[in-house]
Amino acid sequence: MSSKHIYRVVFYNRGHVYEIYAGKVDQSGMYAFVVVEDIIFGERSQVLIDPSEEKLKSEFNGVKRTHIPMQAVIRVDEVEKAGQNKIISDSDAGGNIAHFPMPMAPGTRPDNS
Repeated sequence: MSSKHIYRVVFYNRGHVYEIYAGKVDQSGMYAFVVVEDIIFGERSQVLIDPSEEKLKSEFNGVKRTHIPMQAVIRVDEVEKAGQNKIISDSDAGGNIAHFPMPMAPGTRPDNS
């Protein structure tokens, strides 16, 4: 088995569900964030080009690492090989996406007004 890990990260961003593949996923130094590094994109030699993957390539162009809010993460899977990165609209996902409750920072309390 190869020592290189590949992770599929599915998260909610601006009304869409993003599915990206990365070489490293870890807890961020910033409270309540997950850091994703080494985003893996498919080969450009393919005849068919997926517009959502091209949009992700342009969105993450030049990004060394990205910090995703913990409550936006739907799931993280370790996979054997990278698939195609994609953006799925909320309606395409069946509309059954529920946000995880936002964790409270230490020393804070909810507004009782």
